[in-house]
Amino acid sequence: MSKLKRYYEKEIILKLMESFKYKSMMQVPKLNKIVLNIGMGEAIHNIKLLDAAVEELKIIAGQKPVVTRARKSIAAFKLRAGMPIGCMVTLRRKRMYDFYYKLVNVALPRVRDFRGLSGKGLDGHGNYSLGIKEQIIFPEINYDKIDKIKGLNISVVTTAQTDNEGKELLKLLGMPFSD
Repeated sequence: MSKLKRYYEKEIILKLMESFKYKSMMQVPKLNKIVLNIGMGEAIHNIKLLDAAVEELKIIAGQKPVVTRARKSIAAFKLRAGMPIGCMVTLRRKRMYDFYYKLVNVALPRVRDFRGLSGKGLDGHGNYSLGIKEQIIFPEINYDKIDKIKGLNISVVTTAQTDNEGKELLKLLGMPFSD
């Protein structure tokens, strides 16, 4: 069992039950999944960029990503339905907790001029989304082998019912919110 999950089960459940007055342990919110997504609009013209993005996401997540394809054709962007335009990976269970620990304790402190994350990324149901501008904050990425700096979207999905519950869960799990 990962260290973060053990900490969640031993400490965080008790703190959340006390602060939100839950009657059962099953009401306590928990992490459900983490979705990593790289959108590569430039892949329309150069498919090798998408191959590099898939390889980097595979290294970051520790799991093979799925290539996402366009749903609709958009003539102004020279995009046709079915063209590959990005990649994504969904992490659950042990890999999810390992990635979350790495994100909070290793990757986010490496962001230049980091002052904490905004609390505005919550969606109303306790899920949090954040965008990273450079994939090089992850230590697995070899800086010499990348051809282009790419952004990365991270969605942390919880079982919380409200934003307050979700934010408190993420705070207790170590997410560095600025507000």
